Amino acid sequence: MPPPTAGQAALSLVRSCFADEIAIDFPSIGPAVERVREMFVSPDDHVAAIAAQVTVTARQASSGAIVPLELGLNGLCGGCGGRGESWAEPCHRCSGTGECARPHHFRLAIPAGVTDGTRFRFVVTPPTARATRVEVTVSVD
Repeated sequence: MPPPTAGQAALSLVRSCFADEIAIDFPSIGPAVERVREMFVSPDDHVAAIAAQVTVTARQASSGAIVPLELGLNGLCGGCGGRGESWAEPCHRCSGTGECARPHHFRLAIPAGVTDGTRFRFVVTPPTARATRVEVTVSVD
C-alpha cells in the first residue's frame, strides 16, 4: 500500500480526535439513541403494553360515545432531555434513567352497540413518549 499523503494523515488525525467526544461528554446518550432507533425499526410486537379500563353507561354503550382516557406513559425526562444526567450528575427527576412517567389524556370513541367486557387494542404514539400498545376493556354500568 502506498504511504498516506499529508491530506489523508490530517483527516485521520481529525477523526481520531473526535472519536470519543460523545462517549466522554454524554455517556448516557446511548439509551436515548436506542429509543429513537426503536421508533423507526421496531415492529409493534416489541412495543410496551399497558391495560386500561373505561366505564360507560348503558345508553352510551347502545348509542356510542366519546369518553376520556388517561394513560400514564413513560416519556423523555424534561430535566435532562433523556440523557439521564446533567454535567455528570445523575438527573434527580428521572433517577438517571432518562424517562419519567407522565399522564397523557386521550379521547376514545366507543362504537354503538358495545357490550360489557369488549376489548379494544391500539397503539398510541404521543410526541413526548415512546409508542405504547394499549388494551382497553369496556365496562357497562
